[in-house]
Amino acid sequence: MTALQPTLDAASAANAGELNAAAAAATPAISAKTWIAVVGANLGAFMAVLNIQIVNASLADIQGAIGAGIDDGGWISTSYLIAEIVVIPLSGWLAQVFSIRKYLLTNAVLFLLFSIACAFAQDLPQMIALRAVQGFAGGVLIPMAFTLIITLLPKAKQPIGLAIFAVSATFAPAIGPTIGGYLTENWGWQYIFYVNLVPGAVMVAMLYFSLESKPMKLSLLREGDWAGIITMAIGLSALQSVLEEGNKDDWFGSPFIVRLSAIAAVSLSSFLVIELTSKKPLLNLRLLLRRNFGFGMLANFLLGIALYGSVFILPVYLSRIQGYNAEQIGMVLAWTGLPQLLLIPLVPRLMQRFDPRLVIGIGFALFAASNFMNIYMTNDYATDQLFWPNVVRAVGQALVFAPLSAVATAGIEAENAGSASGLFNMMRNLGGAVGIALLQTLLTKREQYHSNVLMQSVSMLEPATRARIEKLTQYFMSHGVADHADATHRAIVAIGKIVQKQAFILAFSDLFFLLGTALIVALVASLFLKKPGHLENGDAH
Repeated sequence: MTALQPTLDAASAANAGELNAAAAAATPAISAKTWIAVVGANLGAFMAVLNIQIVNASLADIQGAIGAGIDDGGWISTSYLIAEIVVIPLSGWLAQVFSIRKYLLTNAVLFLLFSIACAFAQDLPQMIALRAVQGFAGGVLIPMAFTLIITLLPKAKQPIGLAIFAVSATFAPAIGPTIGGYLTENWGWQYIFYVNLVPGAVMVAMLYFSLESKPMKLSLLREGDWAGIITMAIGLSALQSVLEEGNKDDWFGSPFIVRLSAIAAVSLSSFLVIELTSKKPLLNLRLLLRRNFGFGMLANFLLGIALYGSVFILPVYLSRIQGYNAEQIGMVLAWTGLPQLLLIPLVPRLMQRFDPRLVIGIGFALFAASNFMNIYMTNDYATDQLFWPNVVRAVGQALVFAPLSAVATAGIEAENAGSASGLFNMMRNLGGAVGIALLQTLLTKREQYHSNVLMQSVSMLEPATRARIEKLTQYFMSHGVADHADATHRAIVAIGKIVQKQAFILAFSDLFFLLGTALIVALVASLFLKKPGHLENGDAH
């Protein structure tokens, strides 16, 4: 037995070597052109997502420059988001009609041209129209980058492609306010549009060089699911408008919001019926019945709520409570973005070493924890106190996206790649819109609730309140207010502002709790995912 051992070991080693060689041979070689196409498309997706947050950070400056009111100025962002969310599910079909190369290159060029045009807008109607076209072109870049990853790359290499895509999906929203704030404060708001030019030119060159030229299939236009396209476009446009404008217009107290809600409900219901009964549907909604894709979509929707919700809530808090300008806000939010650049490249390796569902679960748990760390905010809660929650959030976001995308889209056939990409990316953006609308409304409601509770303790019958008013009255009189009644009025107003500020801080704490809870639900949804075969340890090929 001892004499045979070296022979057996040698045979085992030889067999292992043969198996590894066979596995390596089974993995198709990926050309440099393929990687250039994937990276170029993802650069476009990064800029398209970045343009949502980078403009939001500078909205006040843009509104002032083109003479738009605060209420109407919101349409500068809304028009971009509406166009983007409508074109995302259309892109798979349109890429078949015009060919991926022509469709992607045309929209990449249009995105750059309309970025420049936005910087020259003279008034609000011009800006809204230009932003809508920019959003329509930019919206194409997001799902097409995702589609190229799951069609051009073999299964074993898709985690690397999805990690690259995660930079656009999670890093871009986090770093947008930082870039937007810096450019606006130091160079002027026009530069938030000019910033697209250099990376945009690189993107166009990479796509032009790498994408294979194929004939267009214009005959598909005749066979198109036009009823589905029209009902989807109308329904999503109406729904996005309701979500963006609802809080400002008092939701269903506004006839405009009621009409839009009815249009959205009827159109989207019709769209569902059409897609499930059509022989050639625009989107294959039956993919949602697949366990991994269905639960992955739910987790992705909740991820969108938390991802875009947290990017919305922190700047509002820092501006309203701490009085930060756009550049200061950007510096605080940078710590939700920068760590991701270091971590995202490591995620594919983690997915090979560990069960990807474990990576997803840890990511959601950390992202949830980062929100729960902010539920006991005080008047002094600012840059230093937000540092560690932001770093923990960055780690959580970096760990979640690539493995969730890989597990959710595992087993998706090439013919369904367009539908899967459109649905997956649309659902994340829709989650963001729902999340922001919900947070805006709850911020108002919770501030009112906490104000009412706090005011019960600030009664004129309380000796402490009367003493505080008298102290503030004396303060105002010693600083130039001659009339005692006027000084007393100012003291009461000052106390009212202190109470309102404290109520807002408590309301923001409530919102962070809500976001953390949404992520716990996403974590539960991810527990129902099955581990796909191509991500098994030792089966990376």
